[in-house]
Amino acid sequence: MAEQKFFVNGAAVSVDLPDDMPLLWALRDELGVRGPKYGCGIGVCHACTSHLDGVEVLPCVTPVSDAVDKEVTTIEGLADGDVLHPVQQAWIDEDVSQCGYCQPGQIMAAVALLKRIPDPTDEDIDTIENVCRCGTYPRIRRAIKAAAKSMSER
Repeated sequence: MAEQKFFVNGAAVSVDLPDDMPLLWALRDELGVRGPKYGCGIGVCHACTSHLDGVEVLPCVTPVSDAVDKEVTTIEGLADGDVLHPVQQAWIDEDVSQCGYCQPGQIMAAVALLKRIPDPTDEDIDTIENVCRCGTYPRIRRAIKAAAKSMSER
């Protein structure tokens, strides 16, 4: 066991966990952060997608020790107070969510994509590997394009 100190959505946190404990368990079980979902536990479904120092990561396969002295951002940390991130707003406007389980990870992947590619093509959007069992991919595509447009107008 080792003390792991890092930041989650802007707040300093400290947990006493083994270095190789998946970051997802630290977030959900130790810190009560429920946005990143457990889907597969092996980095395939991407339901847990979060950001580590602004870079997309899968906390189910990322050791908590990789987060030491870094900023973890989850879906809970995207909004600016009561103002939703443009991707979150586009998700609502395009009525993307069906069951909703994968949506936090989908949104975090979309934010990462738009950070890398501000005006993505369909092919760029197709590189997102997050699984949606409800098949809302056409709405996800529309929401990402709407968010891109909104972000370019800011």
